[in-house]
Amino acid sequence: MPADEPGAPLQVTVVLPAHNEEDILANTVAEIMAGLRARGAAFEVVIVENGSRDATLRVAQDLAALHPELVVLTSSTADYGEALRRGLQAARGDVVVNFDVDYYDLGFFDDAVAMVRAGKAGIVVGTKRGLGAQDDRPWPRRVVTGGFSWILRFGFGLQASDTHGMKALDRHRLAPLADRCQLGADLFDTELVLRAEREGIVVAELPVQVIELRPARSPIARRVIRTVVGLRRLHRALRNP
Repeated sequence: MPADEPGAPLQVTVVLPAHNEEDILANTVAEIMAGLRARGAAFEVVIVENGSRDATLRVAQDLAALHPELVVLTSSTADYGEALRRGLQAARGDVVVNFDVDYYDLGFFDDAVAMVRAGKAGIVVGTKRGLGAQDDRPWPRRVVTGGFSWILRFGFGLQASDTHGMKALDRHRLAPLADRCQLGADLFDTELVLRAEREGIVVAELPVQVIELRPARSPIARRVIRTVVGLRRLHRALRNP
C-alpha cells in the first residue's frame, strides 16, 4: 500500500531540521526521496524549518507541493534541538530517522532502521568517534567533539561515544522521553540519549563518515561557550527527571 493512501501504515519518518538551507535543501530532499522510494517502504519526510532568513521555507513548501510524502513545519525561532523535538512529536512512522540537510547517509538508514525494527536498540547513533568511523571535518571541530564526549562520559556517565548527528529512534519509546527533555539548541539530542540510557533503553552505534557539505553555522569559540553554559543546565535538567 503506498504511503500516501488513507490508512497506510507508515514505517519510517525522516526528520530534517532546516535553517538557512535554500542552496542545498532541494538536492538533499531529492536524494532522500529517491532512495526511500527505491526501498519500497511506506515513509514520510518532515522538514522542520526554523528561523531561516533566506528562502528555505519557500523551497520546502514548493517541494511539499510536488511530493505527497513531504510535510513542512515551521517556527520563527532558530533552534536545532527544538526542531528535532517538533519533528519527533509530529512523526507518524514507527521508526524516526534524524538527518541533517548537509549530513545524511542512506546506508546508515538501512542498517539503523533494521536494528530498531528488530528490537536490537531503541536508539541507533551514527558515531563519528567509534571504531571504524571516519571524521573528515577540520581538526578544531574534531578536538571540540572529543572534549565534549569526554565531559559527557566522565561528568554525566554517558556510555555512547557520540550523541549528535544521524540517529534512528523507536518513536513509541522515545517520544515520551522527548517530551520530558528540557533543553533545545545543541543539547536536545544529548539530553535525549542520556535519558534513554538512564531508562535502560539500548543505545547502539554505527560508525559513519563525516564530510562537510558546507561550513559550520557557528564559530567554534561561540559554540564552546554556548555548550559550557548548556552543560550546567543539562546537569540540572537530569536531576529533575
